Amino acid sequence: MMDLKKLIREVPDWPKPGILFYDLTTLLQNAEGLRTVIDGIAAHYKGKNIDVVAGVEARGFIFAPAVAYQLGTGFVPVRKPKKLPWKTASVSYALEYGTDTLEIHQDAVQPGQRVLLCDDLLATGGTAAATSKLIRQLGGEVAGAAFAVELTFLDGREKLTNSDVFSLVHYDK
Repeated sequence: MMDLKKLIREVPDWPKPGILFYDLTTLLQNAEGLRTVIDGIAAHYKGKNIDVVAGVEARGFIFAPAVAYQLGTGFVPVRKPKKLPWKTASVSYALEYGTDTLEIHQDAVQPGQRVLLCDDLLATGGTAAATSKLIRQLGGEVAGAAFAVELTFLDGREKLTNSDVFSLVHYDK
């Protein structure tokens, strides 16, 4: 497999001093890099009876539909508040600097469906844990959580118990 880290731009002090931002736009613009991510995630979950792939706004919308296509499933958007046009379920969760809220259509996941959560990057795990909670609220089973990149030093996967957590690129600090 190609070295995907070479395609990820590291931007120091963004969005604030002391933060090292891992910019995946440089990976996305590389055809082979993008294909490697989509194919790698899909290969890991092929044959695991995934019913639907849920992508988290906004960068999860890049990866999740392509993975859903590869797996032969549908795609479910998980959005910021007031972006979905029908009845929603929502969950609020804590961030380092406040709170945020995510929403999903009430009929997006059927009871018993096996859902693959898909996003670009796993850091502290707050967004992924909130998305998992939404899926379970609707009666779905979180069959896996897939990410292009994982910042392993932040221990985000610890918040995703009982899920097959998979990521292609790992940063250990």
